[in-house]
Amino acid sequence: MAGLVPFNRNKLWLRPSGFEEFYNMLDDFFNDTRIMPRSLAADTFKIDVQDTEKEYIIDAELPGASKEEVSLEFNEGRLTISVNREENVEEEKKNYIHKERRVSSMQRSMYLADADADGIKARLEDGMLHVNVPKLAKKESSFKIDIE
Repeated sequence: MAGLVPFNRNKLWLRPSGFEEFYNMLDDFFNDTRIMPRSLAADTFKIDVQDTEKEYIIDAELPGASKEEVSLEFNEGRLTISVNREENVEEEKKNYIHKERRVSSMQRSMYLADADADGIKARLEDGMLHVNVPKLAKKESSFKIDIE
């Protein structure tokens, strides 16, 4: 029972602003950080964005996520990857001392100014989301002007 310590992130509005690091330190003290260290990097998924001559290549690490849990949207040059997961471990035992459920929602957005919305392709395999976003063909911006 030593590992059962109340931990409530829903009361953040009760905390005065400017003391987030202090409260994170307190939360870490009461949370067993040997099992799950607190980190902003652990609270979201990692992405890699490559800029090639003809397209952007985005790779997002989404281990354990299914296609139904992932949403990909493109709106006015902004690509948004969202993940909504619900993990519920079902056990047949009725004499629970402790049982946990986890619901998580994460999203990452990136602005791709010269992206061509019509040709975006995405695939999810082995916990990696691969997105290919073609670039718009550049218009020639240099031309000769005739003098009258």
